[in-house]
Amino acid sequence: MTVSKRVANAKSGKFHKGVHKRGLVDEAKQKKASKLPVGPLMLGFFIFVVIGSAILQIIRTATNPRELPA
Repeated sequence: MTVSKRVANAKSGKFHKGVHKRGLVDEAKQKKASKLPVGPLMLGFFIFVVIGSAILQIIRTATNPRELPA
């Protein structure tokens, strides 16, 4: 496969320009890490349901313990 010298030089030049810029990303292109995928209200509701059901299960088990099989 033959590639013209002009095309090869253009590709090589483009590659060598980017070598020193590796790892440097513009602020506009970076994703904001502070944005939560779930809102604080939904997170609070989820915690309320999980912890509330655990507490109710503990109370239910403490007030009406099952007899263990012998």
